[in-house]
Amino acid sequence: VEIAVQIQGKPRAKAMVPPDADEAALRAIVLELPKVKEELAGKSIKKFIVVKKANVNNIVTIVAG
Repeated sequence: VEIAVQIQGKPRAKAMVPPDADEAALRAIVLELPKVKEELAGKSIKKFIVVKKANVNNIVTIVAG
């Protein structure tokens, strides 16, 4: 399944993940993406939100400070 990754409300990356991945697995996969690492450099994660929708791509939103 392809997921979209948003940081500060803006689309930043996409990733392929297993359809049965839980939030911990998604977090591990997303935080290893080069674009995500670049965007989060020197920032801490305040929220990590996973939006799962049936028949639609999942979305991961990261709020950093």
